Amino acid sequence: MCRTKFLFQQVNSNVDKPKIGPRQLVYENDFFQVVRVPVDFGEFSKEYFVREDGTHVGMVVVRGESVLLVRQYRLLIDDLSWEIPGGGVDEGEEVEQAAIRECSEETGLLCQDIKPLICFELGLDTVHNPSYIFHSDTFEESGSPGDPKEVVQTHWVPLNDCMDMIFSQQISGSFSIVALLAYQALKNKS
Repeated sequence: MCRTKFLFQQVNSNVDKPKIGPRQLVYENDFFQVVRVPVDFGEFSKEYFVREDGTHVGMVVVRGESVLLVRQYRLLIDDLSWEIPGGGVDEGEEVEQAAIRECSEETGLLCQDIKPLICFELGLDTVHNPSYIFHSDTFEESGSPGDPKEVVQTHWVPLNDCMDMIFSQQISGSFSIVALLAYQALKNKS
């Protein structure tokens, strides 16, 4: 469970919680499912349609003052997107192992001595996708390049340039934005 959920539950423990009805599967494919969830708030009720995407992991790979970004095609922008390496967690897989595997699959780099950076939810009402970001400055080449069906290009980018890319919308995916801003904040603390 992400720490943010735990803190929220502690702070709001005296709030009357609504009655949540049974979840009904509406749609499912190999990557996600959509469930209908009726919620009774007492004086009114709502019907939520929640997209269950599973757990997502990412890795901020650091070399000196630079981080490794990958470029992948993304349908909603109909273009290539600059991102940190990442992806989904397989059934039975620990989030740390999934982050190492996903980074290796996309970049050909096998990260070691990984450290947790941040855990967050991409949505709080209709998207359930707990996201765990790690960082590492210790890695070796895995012997196989990244998967060309997933990643078009990898590039080491100075962290300061990544910040500029965020604010000029060259990096526009929230997953990568959160990861890079969190890593910048961590660096500023030390």
